[in-house]
Amino acid sequence: MAHSLTLLLVHVVFSTKGRLRMIDSTLKPRLHAYLGGIVLEEGATAHIINGVEDHVHMLIDLPASRALADLLRVVKTNSSRWVHDLDRRYAAFAWLSGYGAFSVSRSKFDEVSAYIMRQEEHHRTRTFEEEYLAMLRRHGIEFDERFVVD
Repeated sequence: MAHSLTLLLVHVVFSTKGRLRMIDSTLKPRLHAYLGGIVLEEGATAHIINGVEDHVHMLIDLPASRALADLLRVVKTNSSRWVHDLDRRYAAFAWLSGYGAFSVSRSKFDEVSAYIMRQEEHHRTRTFEEEYLAMLRRHGIEFDERFVVD
């Protein structure tokens, strides 16, 4: 083949350290915009970003030349630094070191986008831990519950 053609859609989820509810209504829109900007600067596309006070979901299109772990390291490091510089009330803000990443078929793009957009609704009745463990199970990812939710 003369060209490499890819569509690598990934649903990424990551949490604040200690699940601290740091992403308030003031920070949320600014943080999501900043996260999207970092993703774009790093050569990927963030189709949708949403979350609640203690975690973020992103649906990204990852270029074949970019490793997801490297992208997320840059996203989390730079956004954490930016939040600290924004206001001293966010001095304790940090991201948990790990993340969940789930491949998404193009045929499921709209469904996953809608799921991400409805985060506030989901979390009226279920915790982050319940949501995350259900996602791991649904995607067939083996895990030891003692080490997944810390």
